[in-house]
Amino acid sequence: MRIKLISPRTTMRRMDSDWKTRMSPPLSLLVLGALTPPEHEVGIDDENVEKITLDDHPDLVGITVKVDTFYRAVEIARHYTQRGIPVVMGGIHVTARPEDCLPYADAVVVGEAEHIWPRLLEDAARGALKKVYRNTAPVDIAAVPVPRWELLKGKNYLFTNTMRIGRGCPWRCDFCYNSSDNIDARYRMKPIPNIIREIEALGIDHVMFIDDNFIGSPRGARELIRELKRMNLTWHTAVSADVGRHEDILDLMSESGCKSLFIGFETVNRENLLKCRKTQNRIERYDETIAKIHQRGMMVNASIVFGFDGDDTSVFPATLEWLVRNRVATMTAHILTPYPGTSLYRRLSGEGRIVDYDLTHYNTAHAVFLPMRMSRAELEEGHRWIYRRFYSWEGILRRWPVSSGQVTAYLTFALVYRKFGKLTCGLGKLFGMRNLAMAARAFAYPAKRTKNLSAERTVSSWLRFDTLGEFSGFAAKGNVVGLSGGKKAAISHRALVSSGSAACICSRTGRAPACGASLPDSALLCRPD
Repeated sequence: MRIKLISPRTTMRRMDSDWKTRMSPPLSLLVLGALTPPEHEVGIDDENVEKITLDDHPDLVGITVKVDTFYRAVEIARHYTQRGIPVVMGGIHVTARPEDCLPYADAVVVGEAEHIWPRLLEDAARGALKKVYRNTAPVDIAAVPVPRWELLKGKNYLFTNTMRIGRGCPWRCDFCYNSSDNIDARYRMKPIPNIIREIEALGIDHVMFIDDNFIGSPRGARELIRELKRMNLTWHTAVSADVGRHEDILDLMSESGCKSLFIGFETVNRENLLKCRKTQNRIERYDETIAKIHQRGMMVNASIVFGFDGDDTSVFPATLEWLVRNRVATMTAHILTPYPGTSLYRRLSGEGRIVDYDLTHYNTAHAVFLPMRMSRAELEEGHRWIYRRFYSWEGILRRWPVSSGQVTAYLTFALVYRKFGKLTCGLGKLFGMRNLAMAARAFAYPAKRTKNLSAERTVSSWLRFDTLGEFSGFAAKGNVVGLSGGKKAAISHRALVSSGSAACICSRTGRAPACGASLPDSALLCRPD
């Protein structure tokens, strides 16, 4: 079969630019592509980065649906179902509210797709699709395949360096999709060798981990970060606000190349945290946590939500004061949004407080419910106000980074992405969005030079040398060159401690290989740094 997977156009917020929609590809569709048996032809169309064709004739169409893309997904589905082409809908909104999508698709997928997709394709090939495919068994996270990056038109995205180390979250905040009955929200981390393979498949040394909570398993995070230290990466991730309790993890993050942490602080009002069941957050520890992160040279991106029942209009200046005082580098602010299927939606719906059912407004920039202590208009204006003030010249200067090493990244995000985002997007359309994004990234995070190896560290790699042997603790005063010689040797090489320390560089990628990486002939050179 010829299978077409589609990601519909998202709805933009007033403060966003095309940078956001072009940032990275839909990982879920790349995983579906990897799950598709080789006898089928599969392609991906993403309406956020290109105009999609709707007059083609695939054998099966799959559409991933978020709440704000639901109406557009329905339009796309009709283009195909009216011509007798079967359409399958899946994704977070379909899983949380399958009843919304059932009238518009030949089949819907509820839950994770690993067990479902191959069986669904067999049914589609026989012309015997079922109306609902519901995942009823736990998915073995170790069996999740590496995304099929080759399916992308890479030039359309700013970055193709995103990945997840697991699924789920140990917490159950009532506004999060993890509170939905249909979602398996248990935290499950992939085996570390699988994660390393995915990183290597990206073919780049700058990685963005987009998990809900990178420290969902603190023990697993520690083990993984120790491996990341070997890879000489620059990386970013999201963590819960209790990360400050794990100072050893913060140390490891800093030492291994982590540059920024996205943290869901959500509110500076203790009453709000209790009501939304975000029990892991401790407001009295916020300042200390941020200070610990800054001391280790990492930036903080604070996620803030406005509109909780404890909020009145004073929450906006109070939150701004807290952000500026703590020199928080970036802020992602949201209006509390009751996503259909979540605990928050059920509560507000039961109280009769949801008044706007236009799902394109469910993008965290509209007040779709009646706030308790302010009007909907005040909530929306306060949300826009804090963005204006936070990214004003005054706000940018008052939040100047604590660490000088953060300055270029700080200015790149504040100016290129946020303050002048629409202008820089215009330049990107002239010179190439991806070209401009890569230039901005190079300015924010200059390429690393491989440093001296630590005296305690051992790196094991598969190399090819003229003779089979084991080298340990050799001096690096002169050149030591490993070339192809037809024999594979497991070389364990320790710290090269002398005036001319050596570095191991892969001639193909230009960086140190991952532990245990299989390298081609002539792949590794040991040379003075």
